[in-house]
Amino acid sequence: MTNSVAEIADNKALLVIGSNTTENHPIIALRMKEAVARGAKLIVADPRRIPLTGFATLWLRQRPGTDAVLLNAMMHVILDEGLADRDFIARRTDGFEDFAPSLASFTPEFAEEITSVPATLIREAARVYATAENAGIYYAMGITQHVMGTYNVQAVANLALLTGNVGRAVAGVNPLRGQNNVQGACDMGCLPNVLPGYQRVDDARARRRFEKAWGRPLPKKPGLTATEMTAAMLDGRLRGLYIFGENPALSDPNSNHSRKAFANLDFLVVQDIFMTETAQLADVVLPGASFAEKEGTFTSSERRVQRVRQAIDPPGRARSDLWIIDQLWRRLAEAEGYGDPPQAERIFAEVASLWPDLAGMSYRRLEGDGLLWPCPTEDHPGTDFLFKEEFNRPGGRALFSAVPFVPSGELPDRDYPLLLTTGRELFHYHTGTMTRRSAGLNAVAPEAFVEISELDADILGISDGEVVAVSSRRGAIRLKARVGAMVPRGVVFIPFHYREAAANLLTNDAMDPTCKIMEAKVCAVRITKG
Repeated sequence: MTNSVAEIADNKALLVIGSNTTENHPIIALRMKEAVARGAKLIVADPRRIPLTGFATLWLRQRPGTDAVLLNAMMHVILDEGLADRDFIARRTDGFEDFAPSLASFTPEFAEEITSVPATLIREAARVYATAENAGIYYAMGITQHVMGTYNVQAVANLALLTGNVGRAVAGVNPLRGQNNVQGACDMGCLPNVLPGYQRVDDARARRRFEKAWGRPLPKKPGLTATEMTAAMLDGRLRGLYIFGENPALSDPNSNHSRKAFANLDFLVVQDIFMTETAQLADVVLPGASFAEKEGTFTSSERRVQRVRQAIDPPGRARSDLWIIDQLWRRLAEAEGYGDPPQAERIFAEVASLWPDLAGMSYRRLEGDGLLWPCPTEDHPGTDFLFKEEFNRPGGRALFSAVPFVPSGELPDRDYPLLLTTGRELFHYHTGTMTRRSAGLNAVAPEAFVEISELDADILGISDGEVVAVSSRRGAIRLKARVGAMVPRGVVFIPFHYREAAANLLTNDAMDPTCKIMEAKVCAVRITKG
């Protein structure tokens, strides 16, 4: 997030797109509701009638996979009606002259044909966002898990730049991360192209800094993304895999394809706190420790680094991730008796010495509520919002990017006439590794379901609560129909938590060519009775 969570309540306008915030980020949703109670105008762009639409000034019900068209059309209106922040554009951006003509074809009427959102609503949303004293954009995986996911995020950034709603307080471009420490994992270099602190692997100067600290030569080329690894397993380039804290046998789109890839490995190691579907495929399972059983830090969506303190000992033979990784290294390096056991605090200090944005942080300073990076010095209070003075580009100016219309990788046809989108629900988390072991949560949300519109249900002769089969070109599952107004005609929704009706048996593993994310949010399916 470019801005902090605390600022949300002071927004005068909010655009929430691709995020079922009340169910997936309920604390952040409380801040949004607080802003509305203070008079803010809330724009929700979502195909489903999610709970947040009940608080919205405007609900834009776009078809899944058409987010960039909707955003481009809003920007078309902003330019056409003279609502752009020309001063901000001139002072702080590059590429506007090339970008502006790219919006010419994205009229609200054209967008209505593609997105199903009425042109009048698109115009009204553009005016609400552009004329607000300040406006924040909040998005999640509903716009990223597409073949055009990178374009969607660029469109979000373009909208903020066009109106001067970034680089200042109570505004910004704010991705709501999917898990509690996704931000922290990325910060620490759990990406194939960067070292800790987003310092590129192929940057010789950055690489030398880490080589000096670690006393080892480092790879010069980026590695594979998680999604690219599947193809590498299938064609034999990748022979061994070490997975921890992830359950791709259930969470990967086209999960049958992923299972075939795992079966093609010579050796699979899985490290987790429970025997997941992926762990069941492993040659070796290493029992890890939960958040309450280890020391360290988590970094939240708003870049807030917070301490995690061990409250109880791990059960049985379970050990912390840090202990396991250290033991593996000692055996690989034949260094059984080498050095002291690693300490989380010492490693954090090492990271702070190598990443300037963390240089002012220490375990002592993280007592209490933690700090938001950048925090470059020991007397720095942390940074609520980014890019106050300059952006992270040569010259310090942000760059507009033209975003074309790219259709989804698979759309409904005669054989598979419905569009499936997937997501989470309030009472379960991700693949249910933890939450489906809770009797209380299972009592409230015991089984999978498919949401279908009343009109589609009438056409298919399906009643509410009836067991149906949902199939795609990749697989089929059986589950109960939930008939109602949650989804529009032609669209169905399935939560992906349930292994006995795994939505990702159906989804499409087509990839965004830039960031390599898979298209979990759009595929074609059919529904049959029985």
